[in-house]
Amino acid sequence: MAEIEVNGGRVVYEFVGPEDGQVVVLTPGGRFSKDYPGVRPLAEALAAGGKRVLLWDRPNCGASDIQLFGRSESHMRAETLGLMLKELDTGPVVVTGGSGGARDSIIFTMMYPELATRLAVWSIVGGVYSTMSLASVYILSELRTVRSKGIEGIMEMPGLAGSWPDLIAANPRNKDRLLAIGAGEFERVMNRWLDAFVPKPNEPIPGVSDWEFEGIRVPTLIIRGGVGDFDHPKRTSMEVHCLINGSRLIEPPWPEDAWESSSAARDAGTGNIFDPWVQAAPVLLDFMNEPDEISAA
Repeated sequence: MAEIEVNGGRVVYEFVGPEDGQVVVLTPGGRFSKDYPGVRPLAEALAAGGKRVLLWDRPNCGASDIQLFGRSESHMRAETLGLMLKELDTGPVVVTGGSGGARDSIIFTMMYPELATRLAVWSIVGGVYSTMSLASVYILSELRTVRSKGIEGIMEMPGLAGSWPDLIAANPRNKDRLLAIGAGEFERVMNRWLDAFVPKPNEPIPGVSDWEFEGIRVPTLIIRGGVGDFDHPKRTSMEVHCLINGSRLIEPPWPEDAWESSSAARDAGTGNIFDPWVQAAPVLLDFMNEPDEISAA
């Protein structure tokens, strides 16, 4: 594990796989760490296929520093990744991610087209229910808390894995960083980030307009969302497929109800939401290893 400073904040990262392998960035969803169950098995499967996988704790995830800037939280993370890759001198990379990591990966590819050779995404968030649900999980509770209890209340907020107290526990620097940000700036940023989660007819995914997808011009693989997956609707993966010229939409390599089943397993303490991801390794490796002329066909 290593650290690098980007935009005044430290980012924790590591590489998995052979040093001479093609670099693949793997980004999980939510505010979950690179060490969240289910992420590393996919990284190790890709590494076994000869890839050098970059795992990273995005800002506001895992052991990295808390940061608050940018048009949305995903735009902030995309900028962080771009600057980090330039500093690490990786050259262009294959960009992959699921759930919120799919959104981060899509935006990164739009912002840094020179750093992406291919894009593969799955479990894409979109639609009214999913988008408003994220507003509730990541923004609205924060706004209510900071307005009533100040920044000290934010540091004590209960929540899902990846809550602000979790970030402080994983990285004690984050307590001072939150105090330095203060209640006023925290509230201003949350209000700006909230806009991405207001459903809009011209935004198939939160905070990204239809026209912006024209900026993705690399071979793109999209794994279709499950029929009953309200958090990552089938419709959204099909909309994104329609908007990315030349993209390929494939059937999921896991059971149709994988998200619902893995969510139930997490709640029962018998599994985790990203456990099915490792099943995508074969199709991802096939996609990464295709000649460019086949991917562009």
